[in-house]
Amino acid sequence: MMQATLLDHDDTATTGETGPPEQPVTADEWATHLASAVPGPQTAAMLGLLERDGLSRAGRIDALKAWERHIAWIQAQQVGLLADIEADALEAVPNDFGWVDYDWNFACEDVACALKLSGNTAADRLAVATALEGRFPTTVGLLERGEICYLQAKAVAEVTGTLDPEAAGVVEAMVVPKMPGQSVGQTRRALNRAVLKADPRGAERRHRRRREDRTIWHRAAEDGMATWSAFLPTPQAAQLDAAVDAHAATFTEDGRTLNQKRVDALYDLVVNRPAGTDTPAGGTTPGGRSAAVVQVTVSMDTLIGVDEEPGQLKGYGPVSATAAREVAFAPGTIWRRLITHPKTGLLIKTDPTTYHPTAETQRHVIARDMTCTFPSCQMPAHRCDLDHIEPFNHQDPQAGGRTEPGNLMPLCRRHHLLKHRTRWQAERNPDTGEVTWTAPTGHTYTNPPHTPTPTHIT
Repeated sequence: MMQATLLDHDDTATTGETGPPEQPVTADEWATHLASAVPGPQTAAMLGLLERDGLSRAGRIDALKAWERHIAWIQAQQVGLLADIEADALEAVPNDFGWVDYDWNFACEDVACALKLSGNTAADRLAVATALEGRFPTTVGLLERGEICYLQAKAVAEVTGTLDPEAAGVVEAMVVPKMPGQSVGQTRRALNRAVLKADPRGAERRHRRRREDRTIWHRAAEDGMATWSAFLPTPQAAQLDAAVDAHAATFTEDGRTLNQKRVDALYDLVVNRPAGTDTPAGGTTPGGRSAAVVQVTVSMDTLIGVDEEPGQLKGYGPVSATAAREVAFAPGTIWRRLITHPKTGLLIKTDPTTYHPTAETQRHVIARDMTCTFPSCQMPAHRCDLDHIEPFNHQDPQAGGRTEPGNLMPLCRRHHLLKHRTRWQAERNPDTGEVTWTAPTGHTYTNPPHTPTPTHIT
């Protein structure tokens, strides 16, 4: 068993092996001590004494609590750092162009790349940290002492996000006394009740603000599945539930569970609307099917069944060869042939040197890169700007900055502005397709290339 030195309240050092009876000796005793101790650098140094093989069943529970308290302490330190990073980004420091764009804050790009997070997750972490540091010192104190977890602290920041500082402070004062004994769900419910009490007249105003955030998103899952979600007003959600349930009730009893029928009903209502119903611009295809476009990239060998290499479904990622073929041979499918390098698999093509890329060049770059080429960004390439890596020479196009796939990359509007209005720099390796970004801090981050297979189907 490891030995350690524990500083008692008199700041005199004794060892775990020879100390007085009240001091921890065994792994279980250390676990009990650290599960209730205020976490900090000194107690964190003792966590190595919680050797798993030396713990009893009860000791493992205490050790789990000890680790959780220290995780909260570490996360409190991160909250402070994130708030500092956000504050640094808001300082009026002129860039290389001699001016500052106050409408754009690129702190989340630094955080996203450093921690390998998505841009949205990094922005969320920064927003929560800034709110906690600026509005909720008591909550941060609880987190630092390990009395609550990060998700509880995050809930305080999120639930009060639409309140003014004074009302937010009232809410915090109402909930913090009970937070150490609550679960995350209980804390959220208590916060929601406190918000209604603190600002009952503002409920409708807050609802109008949140309505502006309504959105739909998706996330790829394992085994060819995905999560498809919506954030919308409660009445609309209730109407959607009712419509899905009503349509699912019309299905025959064929062995599907109720949840399976509800998913199939949702798909049928959205994609296979009956002919003659109102539809957005673009109309429907024969039979009433919505005019939607799904794109998959797959090798010709997989397409004809000679190989079983996975395809790439735009917006979701890899799919099985069977799923790719289902899309490929669906009614109304259009096939486009793309040429790839035989060794690297990278798309190769040269188009005319005009400032605006041709439609063929656009299709080529979009199919090659698939998403924005900033490391943390997953914005689909078809929603991005095509940026010249070497600036286009309007006076002499032959002198450099040619409008060809090798000198173009998709950048979402935010990261397009990042590249041209800040000290972030980007370089693309023409041989590997890797894009290397250099941050103003000097840190570098590499975005690996997609390697799409030759046949592209919509």
